[in-house]
Amino acid sequence: MTSFAVVVTNYNYRDFVGAAVDSALGQARAAAQVIVVDDGSNDGSQAYLRERYGDDPRVTLVCGENGGQLVAFQRGVAQARADVICFLDADDRWEPGYLARLGELYDSRRDVDFVFSDIQLFGDERRWMGYAEQSCDLGFTAISTYMSMRWYGAPTSALSMRALWARRTLELPAELGHTWRLSADNCLVFGASVLGARKYYLRTGAVHYRIHGNNGWWGRQTPATQYLNRFRSRCLIEIYARNIGLDERCLESVKHEFRTKPDPSWREARHYAKLARLRRGSWLRNQQRAASILWSAIRQRRRAPKTQRNTD
Repeated sequence: MTSFAVVVTNYNYRDFVGAAVDSALGQARAAAQVIVVDDGSNDGSQAYLRERYGDDPRVTLVCGENGGQLVAFQRGVAQARADVICFLDADDRWEPGYLARLGELYDSRRDVDFVFSDIQLFGDERRWMGYAEQSCDLGFTAISTYMSMRWYGAPTSALSMRALWARRTLELPAELGHTWRLSADNCLVFGASVLGARKYYLRTGAVHYRIHGNNGWWGRQTPATQYLNRFRSRCLIEIYARNIGLDERCLESVKHEFRTKPDPSWREARHYAKLARLRRGSWLRNQQRAASILWSAIRQRRRAPKTQRNTD
């Protein structure tokens, strides 16, 4: 049976972190480890955590100087001794059945490396957010992510991956700790894709993402922040790509990557067809490859029952 380690990262969320840790401890399928990393909080969080969980054998406390979110991830993952690592922000929480749902998938699909879920916003905003209306096997996503920066993931609290992949994605130069003091879930999502993890979107309805103050990033994007986010993400993707020798020649295999998706959406098919047209060489041959991808998707959708189609 798949074992789980939960990495909870906290910075100045004393008012929220207890609810996050308790939600990890209260899972119907218990985690083997709950690792709480306090990233140099100055709001009394460390004293609070030591008082509340210091004698709890289920909890490992890691308290250190402030290094930012990427460094906190690295500190937490270094302590993990489980098959799968799940991430949870200190201001979010899970419903009790979350790890059980993940466990069913990881137990039955040994080929799946990375699973992410939908989220339920609560607090200052209430609504559902997710990759698609229903769960889907996304196959491999390296070429798509490298060529187009396509995001196959979710915010931190809805991310999980096998421990090997968590460690690989976080093997980054020390200087990137400053660049990714915030939004380090980019490292987990982009890194896993580019390095070759097989991804799965599992709709659980069990991840609750708290909106408070200015943490709703989608509501405060400006042209400048959009540019900087894309620029930093592009540089990050290039670091992972260089580590494995990935470059634009990967477009030779774009059709093969698409075929790893058992039930691709029409949107995904059109995206891969566009990638096929970017390949250097014969314009006609590229058009044929794009048409082959689209026709493959049409055949799959015709064979699938209506209730099973991924229609995003």
